[in-house]
Amino acid sequence: MILTFEFYLYLVLGYVALGLELWAFADCVRRPAASFEATLKRTKGFWMAITGGAVVVGIFSALSPGFGLFKLVAVVAACVYLADVKPAVSEIRGRGNQGPYGPW
Repeated sequence: MILTFEFYLYLVLGYVALGLELWAFADCVRRPAASFEATLKRTKGFWMAITGGAVVVGIFSALSPGFGLFKLVAVVAACVYLADVKPAVSEIRGRGNQGPYGPW
């Protein structure tokens, strides 16, 4: 019974990780390349490769129970993008017509 619970727990965690990696990749795709260069957070191509690789590892790890270390590296890469790069890049996008209380 415990092995069955553990299997389903890892399966659910794998799908949660895959969702996180897909979110990071989708956000990276829709950001303009100039925003990455303006914030000095590497290039858009670099982050597309990192988050795209994380999605591929996430798909393989969701389909099979292996990939322990690769799964961890993929989740960390997606989390670094979402926690560090995404906020910095989204600030640049909104600086166009900004007043003291928001866009005008």
